[in-house]
Amino acid sequence: MSDCLFCKIVAGEIPSDTVRESARTLAFRDIGPQAPTHVLVVPKDHFPDVAALAADPALLAELVSEAHAVSVDEGVADSGYRLLFNTGADAGQTVHHAHAHVLGGRPLGHLG
Repeated sequence: MSDCLFCKIVAGEIPSDTVRESARTLAFRDIGPQAPTHVLVVPKDHFPDVAALAADPALLAELVSEAHAVSVDEGVADSGYRLLFNTGADAGQTVHHAHAHVLGGRPLGHLG
Protein backbone atom coordinates (compact mmCIF):
# COMPACT_ATOMS: atom_id res chain seq x y z
CA MET A 1 0.00 0.00 0.00
CA SER A 2 1.50 3.30 -1.08
CA ASP A 3 0.47 5.26 2.03
CA CYS A 4 1.37 2.61 4.64
CA LEU A 5 4.23 3.64 6.94
CA PHE A 6 5.48 0.07 7.45
CA CYS A 7 5.26 -0.73 3.71
CA LYS A 8 7.48 2.32 3.12
CA ILE A 9 9.95 1.07 5.75
CA VAL A 10 9.97 -2.40 4.15
CA ALA A 11 10.57 -0.78 0.73
CA GLY A 12 13.48 1.26 2.12
CA GLU A 13 11.70 4.57 1.45
CA ILE A 14 11.83 5.45 5.16
CA PRO A 15 14.93 4.58 7.19
CA SER A 16 14.70 2.29 10.19
CA ASP A 17 17.04 0.76 12.73
CA THR A 18 16.78 -2.79 11.40
CA VAL A 19 17.74 -5.52 13.85
CA ARG A 20 16.74 -8.63 11.91
CA GLU A 21 15.41 -9.59 8.49
CA SER A 22 14.14 -12.78 6.89
CA ALA A 23 12.79 -13.41 3.41
CA ARG A 24 9.26 -12.49 4.53
CA THR A 25 9.70 -10.35 7.67
CA LEU A 26 11.53 -7.25 8.89
CA ALA A 27 12.32 -6.34 12.50
CA PHE A 28 13.24 -2.80 13.52
CA ARG A 29 13.41 -0.70 16.68
CA ASP A 30 10.28 1.24 17.67
CA ILE A 31 10.85 5.01 17.49
CA GLY A 32 8.89 5.50 20.73
CA PRO A 33 10.08 2.60 22.89
CA GLN A 34 7.93 1.53 25.83
CA ALA A 35 10.66 -0.72 27.29
CA PRO A 36 14.47 -0.99 27.01
CA THR A 37 13.90 -3.54 24.24
CA HIS A 38 11.07 -2.55 21.91
CA VAL A 39 11.31 -4.03 18.44
CA LEU A 40 8.56 -4.30 15.84
CA VAL A 41 8.39 -7.38 13.63
CA VAL A 42 6.34 -6.92 10.46
CA PRO A 43 5.51 -9.08 7.47
CA LYS A 44 6.96 -7.63 4.28
CA ASP A 45 3.61 -8.13 2.58
CA HIS A 46 0.80 -5.85 3.69
CA PHE A 47 -1.85 -7.25 6.03
CA PRO A 48 -3.95 -4.66 7.89
CA ASP A 49 -3.81 -6.52 11.21
CA VAL A 50 -2.99 -9.87 12.80
CA ALA A 51 -6.53 -11.13 12.13
CA ALA A 52 -5.90 -10.72 8.40
CA LEU A 53 -2.42 -12.23 8.77
CA ALA A 54 -4.01 -15.38 10.20
CA ALA A 55 -5.08 -16.16 6.60
CA ASP A 56 -1.40 -17.05 5.99
CA PRO A 57 -0.57 -19.41 8.90
CA ALA A 58 2.96 -20.06 7.65
CA LEU A 59 3.78 -16.35 7.58
CA LEU A 60 2.19 -15.83 11.00
CA ALA A 61 4.34 -18.67 12.37
CA GLU A 62 7.46 -17.15 10.77
CA LEU A 63 6.64 -13.77 12.28
CA VAL A 64 6.35 -15.31 15.77
CA SER A 65 9.56 -17.29 15.24
CA GLU A 66 11.39 -14.14 14.14
CA ALA A 67 10.01 -12.29 17.18
CA HIS A 68 11.48 -14.98 19.43
CA ALA A 69 14.80 -14.74 17.55
CA VAL A 70 14.76 -10.98 18.21
CA SER A 71 14.32 -11.72 21.94
CA VAL A 72 17.38 -13.99 21.81
CA ASP A 73 19.42 -11.46 19.82
CA GLU A 74 18.43 -8.67 22.22
CA GLY A 75 19.29 -10.75 25.30
CA VAL A 76 15.80 -10.81 26.83
CA ALA A 77 14.72 -14.37 26.00
CA ASP A 78 15.86 -15.82 29.33
CA SER A 79 14.58 -13.03 31.59
CA GLY A 80 11.28 -12.79 29.75
CA TYR A 81 9.66 -10.72 27.05
CA ARG A 82 6.19 -9.76 25.92
CA LEU A 83 4.95 -10.37 22.40
CA LEU A 84 2.05 -8.04 21.65
CA PHE A 85 -0.27 -7.61 18.68
CA ASN A 86 -2.68 -4.65 18.74
CA THR A 87 -5.69 -5.18 16.49
CA GLY A 88 -8.09 -2.30 15.96
CA ALA A 89 -8.48 1.18 17.37
CA ASP A 90 -9.72 0.10 20.81
CA ALA A 91 -6.54 -1.97 21.23
CA GLY A 92 -4.36 0.99 20.31
CA GLN A 93 -3.41 -0.02 16.76
CA THR A 94 -2.21 3.15 15.03
CA VAL A 95 -0.43 1.69 11.99
CA HIS A 96 -2.72 -0.60 10.04
CA HIS A 97 -0.06 -3.08 8.95
CA ALA A 98 0.18 -6.26 11.04
CA HIS A 99 3.07 -6.08 13.48
CA ALA A 100 4.26 -7.69 16.67
CA HIS A 101 5.87 -5.69 19.45
CA VAL A 102 8.74 -7.47 21.22
CA LEU A 103 9.08 -5.81 24.62
CA GLY A 104 11.58 -6.65 27.34
CA GLY A 105 14.57 -5.58 29.36
CA ARG A 106 12.64 -4.74 32.54
CA PRO A 107 9.72 -6.19 34.53
CA LEU A 108 6.60 -5.47 32.47
CA GLY A 109 3.99 -6.32 35.07
CA HIS A 110 0.98 -8.57 34.81
CA LEU A 111 -1.84 -8.23 32.32
CA GLY A 112 -5.38 -9.42 32.81
